[in-house]
Amino acid sequence: MTLSDPRGTVEDVPPAIEADGLVKRFGATTALAGASLAAAEGTVLGVLGPNGAGKTTATRVLATLLAPDEGRATVGGYDVVTEPHRVRSLIGLTGQYAGVDEALTGTENLVLIARLLGQPRPAARARAAELLEQFGLTDAAGRAARTYSGGMRRRLDLAASLVGRPRILFLDEPTTGLDPASRNELWDMVRSLVGGGVTVLLTTQYLDEADQLADDIVVIDRGTVVATGTPDELKARAGAAVLQMRPAHGEQLEVVRRVAGELAGATPTVEHGTVAVPAADEALMPAVVRRLDYVGVRLAELTLRRATLDEVFLALTGHRAVDVATADQTDVRETA
Repeated sequence: MTLSDPRGTVEDVPPAIEADGLVKRFGATTALAGASLAAAEGTVLGVLGPNGAGKTTATRVLATLLAPDEGRATVGGYDVVTEPHRVRSLIGLTGQYAGVDEALTGTENLVLIARLLGQPRPAARARAAELLEQFGLTDAAGRAARTYSGGMRRRLDLAASLVGRPRILFLDEPTTGLDPASRNELWDMVRSLVGGGVTVLLTTQYLDEADQLADDIVVIDRGTVVATGTPDELKARAGAAVLQMRPAHGEQLEVVRRVAGELAGATPTVEHGTVAVPAADEALMPAVVRRLDYVGVRLAELTLRRATLDEVFLALTGHRAVDVATADQTDVRETA
């Protein structure tokens, strides 16, 4: 990768995060089976996959919490196995569940972390106040964290990971359990951090989250990377467009599904009374309309839209990103 600097010259810039052939086993379970990924500085890399895919294991290896059995990884240019102390000086980590001490106030949580990082007490209190203001928690600074809402706890948890001003931030499914408003707030905070030059590795099983935040995406399934690219590139791999149809009469849903599948040469999906099928050929829509009119089916809805990342994941792996049936012992190991 090359970037141009303000003087007009071009220089090679190494990835902020780079992993090559990572393997991690837990007994008979292989959580990572040769996973490779890279994140450029000042970008968001989305690591997308279902429960049990190996996302959290990969994050823990990169954050120096687990040693890989095989492969190599660097963070900020430092090897995660041979130079873990240097890696830890550069990173922040927010796990799947808020790790704040609920008996302490918001201020006390952040001051405690700052003091553990070696900051003098006045500097620790100043940093805590700065972060509480940044994350909209100043009014709750003196309250015990157990009185916070779920969204407030997640904001405090994210603030805690930023006390040391990390250059690289690992967010492991940070919006799990949050309501839509709280998710949007957290997304805005991530965008703000990246705008300030922070590199973010975001693991998620929410397709819309990856679509909203990620500059590049790594799709991981059963410990293996099955696809990489920008959101638009991955959507193009599953078909640039999707034809979506809803019959006016629900009893005709099966007829619509059969006709769409036959003409598209693909297996349609059916959800909430609507049939969706990849539209690789622009002639598909008029052909479907003519056939349905011929067999007496009237449509209440007919839409040609871009593919979603959920449809991309289904095309790549054969199952949905939130298909809990894929969860296995890896999940237990990862979330323990």
